Amino acid sequence: MTVHILKLCVGIETVEHLMEVRKGQEHRLSDGTAYHYHMTRFRPKRAEEILDGGSIFWVVKGFIQFRQRIIGLENIKIDGAVKCKIIMNAKIVRTESQPRRPHQGWRYLTVTDAPRDIVIGKNVADMPLELSRELREMGLI
Repeated sequence: MTVHILKLCVGIETVEHLMEVRKGQEHRLSDGTAYHYHMTRFRPKRAEEILDGGSIFWVVKGFIQFRQRIIGLENIKIDGAVKCKIIMNAKIVRTESQPRRPHQGWRYLTVTDAPRDIVIGKNVADMPLELSRELREMGLI
């Protein structure tokens, strides 16, 4: 069964800000797939479930706002310690905004608890975040 990772995106203000920060940091797999990565201290214990279609959902300013599909987990030795390199597809997918409290490390997120993707042209992807949040709280979207 697929499971996702929930992680804080510290120091990032918006999706556009993240794209600007990551400009020039894109890597390529041998098949040409563009990816980004995130280093963490520990390898997730539920790695098989994550690699079965899981994504990393990023929390920005207290709300889940976007996700990236996880395409690999790699153990890397750095300064005598083994760390985990979370390899993510470079494509950023906007999601419905969902409030989350701060936490350390990551949390697992089930498929049923994960926010839905926003499809441009069918949802409110181009709407300012604050406006879409208020409309969602009122039950209008």
